[in-house]
Amino acid sequence: MIKEQHEIGTGFGAADTADGVLSAVGLFGRTALVTGGYSGIGLEMARALAAAGASVVVPARRPAEAERALAGVRGVEVDELDLADLAGVRAFAERFLRRGRPLDIVIAAAGIMACPETRVGPGWEAHFAVNHLGHFALVNLLRPMLSPGARVVSLTSSGHFLSGIRWDDPHFRSSYDRWKAYAQSKAANALFALHLDTLGAAEGIRAFAVHPGSILTPLQRHVPMKEQRAQGWWTEEGKPAAGFKTPRQGAATAVWAATSPLLDEHGGAYCQDCDLAGPATSDDMLVGGYKPWVRDTDAAERLWELSAGLTGVDGFG
Repeated sequence: MIKEQHEIGTGFGAADTADGVLSAVGLFGRTALVTGGYSGIGLEMARALAAAGASVVVPARRPAEAERALAGVRGVEVDELDLADLAGVRAFAERFLRRGRPLDIVIAAAGIMACPETRVGPGWEAHFAVNHLGHFALVNLLRPMLSPGARVVSLTSSGHFLSGIRWDDPHFRSSYDRWKAYAQSKAANALFALHLDTLGAAEGIRAFAVHPGSILTPLQRHVPMKEQRAQGWWTEEGKPAAGFKTPRQGAATAVWAATSPLLDEHGGAYCQDCDLAGPATSDDMLVGGYKPWVRDTDAAERLWELSAGLTGVDGFG
């Protein structure tokens, strides 16, 4: 079944920033976890959540780098986590669980884009492993600490326009294409949120997929500048092209989805520009919207079963 949705008119939009969205939100006594919270839009999410009063945990593959990036930000702590390493994901989760700390917000913001063909773990394709499977395992392992009313925000992208899930070859064991590998992982992020919300809703655990918009950050480090310019991402003056957001604007929809009461009745939604997205009306990724394959509840359930089998983890089963 394709689960359709349309904009609801929230009073926010593409130009709003994470700080602006949270300006009237108090998060004192709440705990948030932000993967990738020390670079690009993830860093802006962590800063904004901490400024709103939340205690923010930032798991990092490079803890020393994270400490430097977050120096001076009160209410933030760093721990070690490599999403490509399932044993490391388990170790992080075990440390967190031992502390007995309720978790109110999870934002799965870490990710990789358009990498050369890379294999991790038991030969998993790196985009699918890092962007999806690592976060799938992490959230499921942290299930005991998700508080009633907790929200899980999964960062997707209009990159999903290029591919749904390759059910016959999700790890690209043949015909590797770095953009389609990225696209599949972003489709997986949206489907993960869709089914997680179905499983968690009875206990008040809601999940949302967020397309943050187009933002130029270290995420594009594997895309040569010549290619970026050919794609039209930069002006001749060396500035981001029209339609691109700043990192603070790019962080806004995720923190909005993590906190807005307007989403109470819209669990599992695909969001962009601090609102629900509508169906894509073109293939223009700057315009966005969603393609039907990321709102397919049957595909979402199938992906969950596949992911649980690969990782050996299912905290909602």
